Amino acid sequence: MTDTPETPETPGAPETPVTAPEPTPGPTPAERTAAAVGPWATATEAYDLLTVDVPAEHWIEALTAARDTLGLAFLDWLSAVDDLDRGFAVCAHLAAVGRPGEVRRLLLRTRVPREKAALPSAVGVYAGAAWHERETLEMFGIEFPGHPHPVTLLLPDGFEGHPLRKDFVLAARVAKDWPGAKEPGEAADHGGPARRKMQPAGVPDPNEWGPLKGTLPPVAERPARGAARAGAAAGVDRPRRARSVEAGSAGQAGAAPDAPPVRADRPRRTRSVGEGSVSQAAEPAEQPGAPRRTPRTRSSDAPWHAPVPAHDEQPEPERPTEQQPEPPEQQDGQQPGQPTEQQDGDGA
Repeated sequence: MTDTPETPETPGAPETPVTAPEPTPGPTPAERTAAAVGPWATATEAYDLLTVDVPAEHWIEALTAARDTLGLAFLDWLSAVDDLDRGFAVCAHLAAVGRPGEVRRLLLRTRVPREKAALPSAVGVYAGAAWHERETLEMFGIEFPGHPHPVTLLLPDGFEGHPLRKDFVLAARVAKDWPGAKEPGEAADHGGPARRKMQPAGVPDPNEWGPLKGTLPPVAERPARGAARAGAAAGVDRPRRARSVEAGSAGQAGAAPDAPPVRADRPRRTRSVGEGSVSQAAEPAEQPGAPRRTPRTRSSDAPWHAPVPAHDEQPEPERPTEQQPEPPEQQDGQQPGQPTEQQDGDGA
């Protein structure tokens, strides 16, 4: 046994602290999920959803591992996304329902090429995938070899194309004016050729695609913005507008030759609000023959009562002064002041 020489301690030197090695960080939940699916799987987590990407050749194997190893026994839905040049992304949303309120979710995704898109059917792993694969076949044109019943699900028989592809032409916009057009036969026909309207974005020319192909006149090309400059360079000078505001535009009809000239020094309106405008008719003057209403005097019997009639009263014609009746002739033997038998009163 060899004796190891001891290092002499230097008096007064501080002791070197011994640091423990840092613990190696363990795998994240996404990495553990990807490892449970297979060594060829990669996982990312965003918006509280874990997504595992697998190659297309390991699609059935990944679904089986998610069901048996991770316990995701419920298939929520299966569909695809058209990524144009990158192909189609086929996604399957899986879930595990445990106790009430506890649901684990996983999005399993793979990618297939755009040309001759095909993916093995998942009906043998999840029986509920049969309906979703039939819909994806119709809408995207992705075939699923091994499907037990790949028949038409939503589209009518003889339908051409796949509606959810981004290169699918919207035939309804070509066959009918869009938006806001009437039904065929209701549009007003003025007898002349109508001007071609601009098509909305994504709608092809109806003269090149659709039921009216080759029957419409070509669209007149709009001159480029530099055409006016090119014409000016060729010597075609377009005069600029030199008319004043008073002269009006060139398209307006000229004034009549007998019309009076416009006064440039015409004063502005100086009438007040109470006077009104010049176009308003003047108030009619009072007719000379109309009787004027005279104020009524109060009665001595009821001085507080002074009624006003609702309409002008016509003046009453002057009554002739009443002549006092002559006293009756006295009969013979009758004293003056004695009432007669026919006099009013109680003497009868």
